[in-house]
Amino acid sequence: MPKSRKPSPDGVIDKLDELARNLWWSWQPDIRTIFRSLDPQLWRTLSHNPHAMLRAMEPEQVAERVHDLEIQTRIHQAHRRLQEYVAARRTWALDHVGPVMARPVAYFSAEFGLHHSIPIYSGGLGILAGDHLKSMSDLGVPTAGVGLLYHQGYTHQLIDAEGRQHDPYEAVREEFLPAAPVPAGDGESGDGQLRVAVELPDEVVWLRVWKLAVGRADLYLLDARDDGNSAEAVELTGRLYGGDVTTRIRQELLLGAGGHRALVAAGVRPSVMHLNEGHSAFALLERARWLAERQAIPGAEALAAVTRHSVFTTHTPVEAGHDRFDPAVAAEYLAPIAEGLGLPVEQVVGLGLERGTEGAFCPTVLALRLAQRTNGVSALHGHVSRRMWRHLYPQVEEHRVPIGHITNGVHARTWMASDMQRLLGRYLGRDWLDSIDRPELWSRVEAIPDAELWEVHQVLKARMIAFVRGRDAARRERTGLGEPSRPVLDPEALTLGFARRFATYKRADMLLRRMERLVALLADSSRPVQIVLAGKAHPRDEPGKEIAQRLVRLERDPRFAGRVVVVENYSMHVGRQLVQGVDAWLNTPRRPLEACGTSGMKCALNGIPHVSILDGWWAEAFDGANGFAIGTGEAHADPEVQDERDADALFDVLEGEVVPLYYDRDAEGLPRGWITRTKRALRTLAWRFNADRMVMDYARCCYVPASGGQSADMP
Repeated sequence: MPKSRKPSPDGVIDKLDELARNLWWSWQPDIRTIFRSLDPQLWRTLSHNPHAMLRAMEPEQVAERVHDLEIQTRIHQAHRRLQEYVAARRTWALDHVGPVMARPVAYFSAEFGLHHSIPIYSGGLGILAGDHLKSMSDLGVPTAGVGLLYHQGYTHQLIDAEGRQHDPYEAVREEFLPAAPVPAGDGESGDGQLRVAVELPDEVVWLRVWKLAVGRADLYLLDARDDGNSAEAVELTGRLYGGDVTTRIRQELLLGAGGHRALVAAGVRPSVMHLNEGHSAFALLERARWLAERQAIPGAEALAAVTRHSVFTTHTPVEAGHDRFDPAVAAEYLAPIAEGLGLPVEQVVGLGLERGTEGAFCPTVLALRLAQRTNGVSALHGHVSRRMWRHLYPQVEEHRVPIGHITNGVHARTWMASDMQRLLGRYLGRDWLDSIDRPELWSRVEAIPDAELWEVHQVLKARMIAFVRGRDAARRERTGLGEPSRPVLDPEALTLGFARRFATYKRADMLLRRMERLVALLADSSRPVQIVLAGKAHPRDEPGKEIAQRLVRLERDPRFAGRVVVVENYSMHVGRQLVQGVDAWLNTPRRPLEACGTSGMKCALNGIPHVSILDGWWAEAFDGANGFAIGTGEAHADPEVQDERDADALFDVLEGEVVPLYYDRDAEGLPRGWITRTKRALRTLAWRFNADRMVMDYARCCYVPASGGQSADMP
């Protein structure tokens, strides 16, 4: 007799749907486990996206699986936790930054890395923005994020049999995104969705407004797929960082001006404007125009008011990372805003010119001039930024240039493995994640038995190796390369990890500069070493693509068979596997071009030592015993000389410190010295370099004073 099929009681499918529509699940492992259990294969196929999974399954199928698995109680509990979380009133923000609570912080960013199934990010900038929103939510800081809904996302990465990177795009299925249309006011849209218009020199572009729930935070996303737009206009929200310089200035106007208009139309009245990089600088001009027209005040007065309530974070000392446009072109695009301000367009454009009336129009410069509070993302980057932009403040000594720093952090619940969270919960206390910024809490790490910490790491390492082997096998099958000559990755070997954009200044190929030493390092049978690498080059970055190809060729070299693996299609998902499971993390940027570099922070949270150039966050974090330093922090004027010196320093630290310490085992087979360094990394780094601490700093030092309150100064 067939087993009876009963629908799930108590509206359980509605509760699943509500859970799937809030990105809170992306940092709640138990909720992801519920969805995974419904159909493990479909879960993998749909990139671990609960909302997409429920859309792909028939309600009867979902009800059947819920009944068969007997998970109704778990679903009810998860749903109740979500409701309690969203409705909570007693939060850190309420107790510590009350002036911010009246009206939200508007957080603008060209990309948001919230989860790998929502491909509106390319790398560190977007992932940082996603972590920022998540911690704003956890801490209870009212937040309205603003971004673009790229309907083709960012490029995927396919590596062919010769190691060349290809850059396909895939349409993002609208019904698979857990975003809801923002309802329009009466008569605003025939289908009931809010639309806002942005004037470009040759046409008006209509933007549909969507809202994505990120815990307690809201993220408003703008979408140019509207019947009122030309095909060219529709493509403006097609691809992240796609197109030419004209596409870029158009996208930035849609993000900035369109983003602020969307907030106003949706009834959001922010107290603070926070720009994450210069791509959204036009938001400040649009806000000033809105104030001038709404309050009938002069444009200069409106600009001054906007300045008092604005925060700007610059993220890179690399010149190519700052957009520059012809002033005449900028004038065409800014003419409507200048008219609304009642100011000559030349005066408005001049706010973004670096050197008087000469040079290009730079949105970063515009943001620096229109935001009263500006910061870099590490102590070193703050120093570099003051030197980099000193010419904007000719009457001020370099150390008094008004650019401070707030060092980045990473969202612990997103990046720390569940196994590590459970281990820490046993020794730090059940609610340790709610007090993650307290240094004294982390002293309890010393009480964790070495064997227990090592066992957890070995479990995570085995999981990572299985993942990498699966990815490698799939690529080999697709490209016809056949089986490897020996097993991919040895579970007993010291495994180094490297995952980030393949930009030339990040020097992913530094190991190749000393091929003889690399062969000796990887071929040592008594102390074997292996390397897992992942990363993408921008579609138009040919030097970056050449780096990727050289690394793939290294992987194919018989001397390194099974010892070097390049993981295809770098994403948040790939990054999570690596930062949780490798033994040590490599970071080799050319100092001082890495503004911060957060991947090593993610590793530290998982008990993985950082092996890095003293750049970005590592320059202020390394204490001599909580990881490893490559070199001494010196930078040479000649990049080639610096690269050569750093290559020698890299092998010196690997051969002289990292490998010996890892393989120094006691009678129980435990690397006691290595574990000591791991514990020190957790104890000294985890409380400082997490996103909760970062948001607390922004709230106290930037948001409170920008909203009209009083607070501490930024470093």
